[in-house]
Amino acid sequence: MVLWLLLLILAPGRDQSGVTPKAFLLLNPPWSTNFKNDRVTLTCRDSLSPAQGDISWYHNDHLLDNKSEELQIHETGYYKCKTRRSSPSDPVHMDFLSDRLIIQAPHPVFEGDDVVLRCQGRDATSEEVFYKNEKKISESHKSYFTLNSVSRDNGKYYCTASTKGIWGMKKKESSKPLTIQVQELFPRPVLTARPSQPIEGRAVTLKCETWLPPQRSYIQLQFCFFREDQALGSGWSSSPEFNLPTMWSEDSGSYWCQAETVTHHVRKRSLRSQIHVQRVPVSDVNLEIQPPKGQLIEGENLLLICSVAKGTGTVTFSWHREGTMRSLGTKTQRSLSAELQILTVKERDAGNYYCAADNIHGPILSKLVRVTLRIPVSHPVFTFHPAGAQAMVGDVLELRCEAQRGSPPILYWFYHKNVTLGSISAPFGGGASFNLTLMAEHSGNFFCEADNGLGVQHSEMVTLNITGPSSNKITLITEGATAGLLSILVLAATAALVCYFRTQSNSGGLSTTGTPSYSPREFKESSSTSSTDPKEPTYSELLDPVELQPVFSDVDLGESNLVYSQIWSIQDTKENSANSPKKRWEDKEPAVIYSELKKAHLDDSEGLAINQDRDLEDAAENYENFPSALSALDH
Repeated sequence: MVLWLLLLILAPGRDQSGVTPKAFLLLNPPWSTNFKNDRVTLTCRDSLSPAQGDISWYHNDHLLDNKSEELQIHETGYYKCKTRRSSPSDPVHMDFLSDRLIIQAPHPVFEGDDVVLRCQGRDATSEEVFYKNEKKISESHKSYFTLNSVSRDNGKYYCTASTKGIWGMKKKESSKPLTIQVQELFPRPVLTARPSQPIEGRAVTLKCETWLPPQRSYIQLQFCFFREDQALGSGWSSSPEFNLPTMWSEDSGSYWCQAETVTHHVRKRSLRSQIHVQRVPVSDVNLEIQPPKGQLIEGENLLLICSVAKGTGTVTFSWHREGTMRSLGTKTQRSLSAELQILTVKERDAGNYYCAADNIHGPILSKLVRVTLRIPVSHPVFTFHPAGAQAMVGDVLELRCEAQRGSPPILYWFYHKNVTLGSISAPFGGGASFNLTLMAEHSGNFFCEADNGLGVQHSEMVTLNITGPSSNKITLITEGATAGLLSILVLAATAALVCYFRTQSNSGGLSTTGTPSYSPREFKESSSTSSTDPKEPTYSELLDPVELQPVFSDVDLGESNLVYSQIWSIQDTKENSANSPKKRWEDKEPAVIYSELKKAHLDDSEGLAINQDRDLEDAAENYENFPSALSALDH
């Protein structure tokens, strides 16, 4: 027995099931039941026919001294054989009977075969009848009967016939019952899964394993696979394999298969196999934010992408912002990543975010990701300090520009009539101030701009009125007064007079509307002929600049001998009196200071004297109130 097992293990030939294929016997003639003294030849074959090497023969499990491929027998018993490349064949029971009537069945017979039974007598017979389990199955009285699609539990068969006895008398004979040796066409299939312990999300191949004997290798089989009681795929197929492209944990359960012949004569089913699909827990949960680095501008969309490096099956993703109890959203799906979009983010959406992933093994959290929000600046508010729409020349005015919203740093620009006054940065937000020393030309519109790189915003314009003379007007007063004094000293023919202005037609260059009829260029040329002595006092020292208003200057000379003339008008008001402590005017009417210079011709002494006489006459006609001039010059 040990030797027999060793031979099984060492046998080199194996079929698809991994089991060494069996040898098989062929009979000639093919009947397993014969009359005594008949001879039957047995042939031993394996799947690699013809058999090669030594053949082992057995009779009732006794090893016979015969190594050839064929064996001739005439004794009742069980016979089997074995080749070097196979396991022992199924035993075949051979009967050699001395009976007068026998029933014969061929060998081999497999499940589903059609079997022809013969009823044979030693002498001539007639009226043959076949029975199965004592039940008559034939009516034709022929010597043979065909059984269709036999099975292994087919029962016992016998036949009856009339034979000629002694003295020619007929005698009814019955054969010995026969059990047909029906072999298994193919073994019960075995369902296997590859891999045997599938992982969720991966493919699994089911195989319905069975095999046909070499004598029936031409028979076609078909297969069907089931989970619980539900057929998989499209049903029956000629392939013994079925591929499940993706298995999930809910696909775990009982699986089995069926195999059958195409003629449907033989069908067998496998045992049920429990397949448990393993789920891999999620790991390495990661949160990604778009735009990258989590820097957004208010009003943009925020995309949160939660992913896992490992994990199978249905995964539940959830998104959270630190400091809030409720989740921002959840998604359950069979994937390693999921997305959540937050539309039109606002300032309150800034903060730390994280996500969680769970596939029934417990949630795993990602690391915190910071989301920062840059807010465009709002329209800034432009203000003055001190507040007011009017200011004086020389005042220091604080210009204030402030945007109520906006991410720092913010750069503020200050403008006057679209001309840049300067810029100031607010690195931590808030507003910014700019100090401006006012001049007369600063009258007009002011505004500011705010910019933090997300767009420039403008403030509304604010109008400012500047009162008082500007610096260039003071210079004109100073130059005009100096030139007038020098003219009086040089010619000794002109005096500064303070009087009420009297409109006359011979005023020398005045229009009927009281406006000057000369150009700035002519004024510049005339002024360049005079010189100023720094030691002598000027009118800027005598009169308050705010009160001194030039009315006429650089009167057109025309064809006269007048070289230079200048007129200042002084309006005495309460406001001017308060702001001008040096002024001591008695009169409350407008006053005029006038100076003129006559041109002398060096080559005509008589003409000079005549001109001097004419000048005295003109002065007497045009001006009055002489005493006031001396008082003004004293100051």
